[in-house]
Amino acid sequence: MKLLFTLFFFLLSFLATAQTDKKKPKTKPPKPDIQQYFATKQLNPDSTCNPYLFYQVYDWIGTRYKYSGKSKAGIDCSGFVSIMYKNAYCIDLAGGSKDIWFKVRPIEKVDLQEGDILFFKIKKGQISHVGVYLGNNKFAHASVHSGVIVSDLEEEYYKKYFFKGGRIL
Repeated sequence: MKLLFTLFFFLLSFLATAQTDKKKPKTKPPKPDIQQYFATKQLNPDSTCNPYLFYQVYDWIGTRYKYSGKSKAGIDCSGFVSIMYKNAYCIDLAGGSKDIWFKVRPIEKVDLQEGDILFFKIKKGQISHVGVYLGNNKFAHASVHSGVIVSDLEEEYYKKYFFKGGRIL
């Protein structure tokens, strides 16, 4: 009987420990300081036209990708661009990447300026991805595999699929 009681007590304490382990929230590693983060990308938010754009981008870095998402719980590329424009420029952009294309004046890569919207033709030769240009060939976007990140237009993948830049009409 004593052995049965000991086994029962052991099982209960094991289950209690397993339950508390499940309840522990997963923590992300801390982000580096904003200046450090952008320095690794060869960008300086304090020397830009709109530092608030950089602060918005930084705030969203690491947010996971979610198709049609528009929150910190998950966001897609057009939702990210829309939120950046709303928060940094007080401009409402709605719809997907193709819809945003009709709200811009097309510009060539050599004419890109901070805050311009970048358009990529990835799926079936149609506009299917957007990002916000930050300068120095860098842009912020919501990547399907990595969430919100800053990438370089000179990376082979983005070189291959880059279509045009666009400036809001």
